[in-house]
This record gives sequence, structure tokens and C-alpha cells, in this order.
Amino acid sequence: MTIVRTTFTEVNPGLGDGADPVTTEIIRQALCAAAEHMKQSLIRTAFSPIIYEALDFAVAFYDTDMCMLAQAPTLPAFMGTLGFCVREAVEGVGGPDALAPGDVILYNDPYGTGSHPQDAAMIVPIFYQPRPDEGHGDEEVLVGYSAIKAHWLDIGGKDPYCTDTVDVFQEGTIFPGVKLYDAGRLVSDVYRMILANSRMPEAVIGDINAMVAGARAGGEALVALIRRYGLDTFRRCVARMYAHGEALVRGWFERLPDGVYRAESVIDSDGVNDEPIPFGVEVTVRGSSVTVDLTNCPDQVGGPINCPLPSTVAAARIAVAFLAGAGEQPNEGHFRPLEVVTRRGSLFHPVRPAPCFMYGIPSDHAIELIIRALADAVPGGVPAASGGDINALVWWGNREATGEPWADGAPHPVGQGASRHADGASALMYISESATRFTPAEVWEVRNPWRIERLALAEDSGGPGRHRGGLGLDLSFRVLEDQYLTSGLARTKLAPWGLEGGLPGRPNRLTVEYPDGRRVDYALKTRIFLPKGSVVHLRTGSGGGYGPPAERDPEAVRRDLREGYITPGHARRYYPHAL
Repeated sequence: MTIVRTTFTEVNPGLGDGADPVTTEIIRQALCAAAEHMKQSLIRTAFSPIIYEALDFAVAFYDTDMCMLAQAPTLPAFMGTLGFCVREAVEGVGGPDALAPGDVILYNDPYGTGSHPQDAAMIVPIFYQPRPDEGHGDEEVLVGYSAIKAHWLDIGGKDPYCTDTVDVFQEGTIFPGVKLYDAGRLVSDVYRMILANSRMPEAVIGDINAMVAGARAGGEALVALIRRYGLDTFRRCVARMYAHGEALVRGWFERLPDGVYRAESVIDSDGVNDEPIPFGVEVTVRGSSVTVDLTNCPDQVGGPINCPLPSTVAAARIAVAFLAGAGEQPNEGHFRPLEVVTRRGSLFHPVRPAPCFMYGIPSDHAIELIIRALADAVPGGVPAASGGDINALVWWGNREATGEPWADGAPHPVGQGASRHADGASALMYISESATRFTPAEVWEVRNPWRIERLALAEDSGGPGRHRGGLGLDLSFRVLEDQYLTSGLARTKLAPWGLEGGLPGRPNRLTVEYPDGRRVDYALKTRIFLPKGSVVHLRTGSGGGYGPPAERDPEAVRRDLREGYITPGHARRYYPHAL
């Protein structure tokens, strides 16, 4: 058994001493603005709605030590993995010495991205020409990287979206760090390989071009910022910026009692076998440091829910940022107090060729469990469980009139857990996808052969409590042409837990109503054939309640009745004191 400890340590200690705090804050905000510029460039040029509508991507800057300078508010699950992507992509092409201005690196190996091959990263090394007075010579200097990781509709897997793969080779074509552009010149062989390995090459190439344009735009913005302040000042201020992020998070954990905090849960299945998969998490707080230990889990499994190391680390980072980040856009400094412990060859650190297409299921579960473990350390400081899943649905087929292939996919909102202070929010994306958007029904209906027949908050779904859980969502899609669906639902058996006497919410559920009257429930299922006239009913999970239902304010109960959030029968059952 090999135990792996992933830590984030200070690079160039003392470099930030004496950096002007005002200039540091200006540079920090400018970096965030530059990342936002990169994000908007991608949105405005992307081909697929999963990018420009759902925002299924992440963008960020990294310095030459692969430390995160800044990110735009994008997909949190990707943000925690992008540093691994940059490191592996650069090593794949021969290291920093093999880079030149104009290079663009493509990387989508699941064990380095933490994702399935469809989540591809585009890395642009950023070079800066120092001014004569800066004392860095006449040659261009590598100062960092701009990185974009986004979901492609298809890159040659056995299906556009898979829940039943048995090895990584079924999941898509892998590019283990290759130059798509070499010194500014397109590498046509790689370009043609991408086209040859996609069912929807027009969409994929459109999105690749948008990613390249976005990453280059980010690089230009970073160079402009460095030119304004000079390279030495920039580096000193960045070091101070990292130190501030570290101090912020350490300050939060210092207020917690030292100890070891544990929580356990169960994953529905691995997508191939229907057996439940229990696992646990151990969170150790020592002074201002925190260790997340995920070695108490099964060995890597036969189905595709194995979670590669980068996404395991990302889960811990998301939980830490959620609890201790004070709402700031994080940088590498925020994660210096964190250590992640895994076991090589296990569910949370699989090795090739373990399948990992549905890596997000254990990763999302781990986020919720880390927060749950710390509930004992921070009484009243963490919320109850949410719906706990992104409820991914991916649709595809060939258009009836033209025969052209099409595909679309999206996450769907869940109810959030109630807290000590308030009801849970209703119908929001799960925390790992919290920067994504819920695609408007009008966009769906224009682009895809279905009609939305129901889209509503689900009455009675929130977990009862002094503060009730947020409501899940009820959606019904009527299929207008024959097509296929892959259901990526998890948390269909485990109800979201309440806290301090609060009751559970409802789990996720997907039911297909076929034209012949059959109704079949699905969780993880690939290539469900939907004949024309079928209706797909998605019922997303809700949040758990907080505190005993008998303590709920009667006026809050009556307000829920007026708003249609609960029915009279639900009120009589859980809140009789209010009637």
C-alpha cells in the first residue's frame, strides 16, 4: 500500500517581504480581471451551449512554479485540477525549456486532468520581453501560463457520455501533452487527429479555436499587467498575495479545536455493478493546518466512478475554500494549510487503466462529507446536506429531417442544505458546479428535439426542520424525435442528511415514461433509447433540514404554504404546531 501526501508549500519564502500592500491589492484585482477577460473571450466565441450557456469550463493563470495566480468564477471542480493539468502538459512536451512564444499545448489524460477525456485543457505559456531598465537581459522570459479546461461534446469514447466503461481506453481519445501550435504554427497532424476522433468535429473544433483564442487573450492581459509594474515588483506582490491567502485560511482553522473528525457515507454503485460503495473521510485539524485523509475507501473499482488524484485534491480544496475562504477568489496561498492523503490504487487515487468517466460522483460526495465531518468542530457553522449531485444528463442522436448528428448536455440544480441561520436555497447548482448556469428552456427547445413540459420547484421536497432544506426541481422533457440519453445521476438512494434534529431531504430520481405506458427509473445508465413521444421526468434532490421541525416559526410555515413550497398535508405532518 502506497500512501501519497499532496501538500502545497511556500515557493521563494520571504520574496513578498516589503511589497507595497496597495500595489499588491491592485495587482491581485488586475489578475482577477484578466482571468475574467479570458472567460468572456471563451464565452463569446465558443460553439457549444455546454460552454457558452452552461459554462462547463474553468480558466486561470499560473506562475512558473505552477502556483495559481488567479481564476475567474468558473467551474470549481475544474479549478482545483488545473494546476495538475499545467504541470503534466508542460512535462509532456519536454518541460519549460521546450516551450516557445506562440506554443499551445493540448492535454486531456484523465490521470493528470482529474476528469474524463472530454474535459480537455489548453495551456498557453506566457513570455514577457523585459524593459531595458529591468535588468533581465534582452531575451523573452517565461512568466507563467494561461489555462482553460472545458468539456468537449465528443472525443471518440464508446459513447458521447459513459457510465459503464471498464477501462480508460473506452472513454475517449487521449492527448498526453502535445503541441497544437508550435511557435505559433498549427500542428496539422494533431488537428486532423482531433477531427478524425469526434462524432461532432465541427462543434469540437469550434470550441478548440475558442479555447485557444481565450487562453491567448489571457496571456496578453497578463503581459500588459507585468509591463505596467515591472517583473520584479509583480513577483514580490504575488508572493505577498499568496501569503495573505494563506493567513486568511490559517486564521479560520486556528479557531477550531484540534482533533480528528470523521464522517462516512455510501455511493449508490460504480455504474457497472449495483453494489453500494461505502467510504469515509478523516479530517485532522492541528493548529492552523488541516489534513484531509481519504485512504478509508475501497480499492479502485471496476466501473467508471474512480476519482483521479487531481479531482480528489480539488474536492478538498473546494471544501476548504467553502468554509474558510471568506468569499475571496482563491489563489495558491489559500491552499498552503491543506494536506491531502490518498492511497495509490484506491477509489480516490486510481491508476491506469482504471475507468474514471464518472469521477465527479465520489469527488462531489467527498466535498459534502468533508463539510459534514467538520460539523462537530464548528457547531452551527456548516449546513445540512444538499442534493449532493450535478444530475448530469447528456442527449444525442441524428436529426430527423437532415440526418445530422447533434448532442447536448447539462447539469441540473438541487436544493441546498439548511443552516443554523436560514432555510436552504432552492434549485442551485451543486457546489462543485456552482459557477455554471442552468440553460434556459428556450435555448434547449430551439437547439434540441424536445419540449419542456414542466419546470418547477418541487413542493414538499425540502427537508423539514427549524430551517427547512432548499427545494429540488421537477423537470419533464417530451421527446420529439428518436434519440439517446445518458443518465449520470448519483445520490438516488441516500437521502440528504439533516443536522441538529433536522430531517432528510429527498434524493435524486430520473424516470422515463415510454409511449407504451411503461415507466422505468434510471440512475447511472448509458445510451437509453428514447423513442419519439417518450417523457423524461427528472426530480432533483433537495436540502436537508436544520433543527427540529417543531421549532419552526409558524409564520414561516404559513409563508411556505402561501408560496406553494409545501402542501397542507406536509404542514400537518411536520409542522402541526403552526396550524
